Amino acid sequence: MRVLLVGAGGVGTAITRIAARRPFFDEMVVADYDLDRAQAAVTSAGDPRFRAERVDASDSAAVVALLRRTGCDVLLNATDPRFVMPLFEAARAGEATYLDMAMSLSQPHPSRPYEQTGVKLGDAQFEQHFFWQRDGLLALVGMGVEPGLSDVFARYAADELFDEIEEIGVRDGANLTVDGYEFAPSFNIWTTIEECLNPPVVWEDGRGWFTTAPFSEPEVFDFPEGIGPVQCVNVEHEEVLLIPRWVGARRVTFKYGLGEDFIRTLRTLHQIGLDKTDGVIVPGPNGPVTVSPRDVVAATLPDPAQLGERMRGKTCAGTWVRGTKDGAPREVYLYHVVDNEWSMAEYGCQAVVWQTAINPVVALELLATGAWSATGVLGPEAFPPRPFLDLLTAYGSPWGMREQTALVAA
Repeated sequence: MRVLLVGAGGVGTAITRIAARRPFFDEMVVADYDLDRAQAAVTSAGDPRFRAERVDASDSAAVVALLRRTGCDVLLNATDPRFVMPLFEAARAGEATYLDMAMSLSQPHPSRPYEQTGVKLGDAQFEQHFFWQRDGLLALVGMGVEPGLSDVFARYAADELFDEIEEIGVRDGANLTVDGYEFAPSFNIWTTIEECLNPPVVWEDGRGWFTTAPFSEPEVFDFPEGIGPVQCVNVEHEEVLLIPRWVGARRVTFKYGLGEDFIRTLRTLHQIGLDKTDGVIVPGPNGPVTVSPRDVVAATLPDPAQLGERMRGKTCAGTWVRGTKDGAPREVYLYHVVDNEWSMAEYGCQAVVWQTAINPVVALELLATGAWSATGVLGPEAFPPRPFLDLLTAYGSPWGMREQTALVAA
């Protein structure tokens, strides 16, 4: 296997450090619009199987040319969601397997955004399923931690833990703090704004997908391994669009433990228009320039990948499932916790980006060995979950399961 990794930010760099410890691939080409950043990721991996290239992720033709020049048969997308479609299309044109950790962007319903879906996350990719399948190619979409591992948990619960499932709720929470900052997101702020301020999607059997207002249906969820109770709210996320395609459940939700201060800051950004992606004209010394307000926000905040030394605490990603087994009610929480102190000491990566990065590397190894194999545009739920969970543990990052008690309304 020869992998073209596009994106050498925090997650991309963590991918190189994790993959460097595994023997399943022959070469990994790390490509970024900033060649110095790509070279830094390669240097940090300390492995001759890695090398750096420059590429513009928005230029599909350039990506196809790079795939062909390097002989890579897999494209792993570690960029933000704006670049999903050009990279997705480049992979098919270059006859490469494709993996990403976030899916094509949504567009709210034009007149009823908090009731009906418009263009949903991943719609543009799933529309091409026939062509990928016809060409004998695989696009494994949403293969990070959330989406990704959370979807594997959902399939595992359906296969091995339940006879019938009433609800699947992905729940993400942390007790992370960043010394010296009042507001310092631990993940890409562009993506954080996108998923938190868009209308959240919920799925119900008999109703299908529908939307609610941002930050709706607050609840307090008690996270394991010392994290404790965190207020969680509805957020737009890929799992709700993925899980119902392969796993039977009467309701599917995603809730994120943001905290009141974080929610207040995001609402303020929205109120004053700093979440917008369309360019605005700003006077400059050499004449007017056009800038995206969201890009300005991203430029003023610290790079999440560089916050590891200042971060304290743990992050938890998991899937809460409620249903019946052998005629009796059952409720479990399948989860994966990463302690920032451990990930920094072991890999030099902060916990959130490391937890995201390990999952596509595990998936790549399963594809390389043939443990996972398919064609078309597919989510993690389309594959047997046990090989993934076993290999995740073999990587030294075990997952857990807790028999669950009822949630508490906020």
